[in-house]
Amino acid sequence: MMQSLTNHVVVPVADEEDARATATVLDQYQFDRVTVVHIIEKGEGVPDKLALEQAESRAADAFDMFQEAIPEAEDEITYSRDVVSAIINTAEELEASSIAFRPRGGNRLVQFLSGDKALRLITESDRPVIALREEKR
Repeated sequence: MMQSLTNHVVVPVADEEDARATATVLDQYQFDRVTVVHIIEKGEGVPDKLALEQAESRAADAFDMFQEAIPEAEDEITYSRDVVSAIINTAEELEASSIAFRPRGGNRLVQFLSGDKALRLITESDRPVIALREEKR
């Protein structure tokens, strides 16, 4: 039986601006169900990047911005030190048909030093990963 790539799409967002840009691009395509995901980097004995309340507020703001373009989108917060694994695990837990993301650019040195999360997402995921194009201005 054939599966639809867009039956249930998990879409990670980093902040309000990323959420706005990602939702604007995604809204130009057909999909059945969308869950927007924000990963709060936390745990494993390492100091948090942001206070928990501030991180959760940032997630809520991102969800609000995303849902301005796609009101029916569900939202999910995940807490993990490893952002890529968290996205993949969340997609698995939600039984998503695919993961869609908007590459966040940056120069090659930054990508190399950060471990190129986009490449990891594409190569480590057990389901299709859709790279959305940049927003047209």
